[in-house]
Amino acid sequence: MALMETLFGKKKKEFRATCPITKEPLEKGFGYLLTTSQVVASKKYWDLVMTEPETMSYTVSHFHNQSSGTQMRSMIFQKYASITKPWIVSDSVIGYFDVDKNAARENARKWWEQEGNFVPAEEHGLDPATFQAWKNYAVLEAGRDKVRAA
Repeated sequence: MALMETLFGKKKKEFRATCPITKEPLEKGFGYLLTTSQVVASKKYWDLVMTEPETMSYTVSHFHNQSSGTQMRSMIFQKYASITKPWIVSDSVIGYFDVDKNAARENARKWWEQEGNFVPAEEHGLDPATFQAWKNYAVLEAGRDKVRAA
């Protein structure tokens, strides 16, 4: 039976990760682990998200006082703000976030060791007023400079 398992046994699939922001694959042991609260609390992140090619039309509509654009931006915010698992992000975007990079790197190391099952303790989360302020920025203000320049 051991011979049969050796010949036909399933090989354990190698654990892999992809940055959810850049979509680039991450080498094992690399990247930074962030909580959703850390992602939500980033002006640069929201400016990026709301001006990507897939979302720019909603941003233009929003700044031209079309409620449909504002509604879509609100849905985009909710989509990202409701993610419950940690974010493993690449070196190319860690600068978008105001976080302790050493701690985020250490959390990523633990995440890799546990094959994605490590969840950092969320120290504070965002209090309701802070969350609302970031939501207001993301939905109402993010990308304004790009629309003016266009």
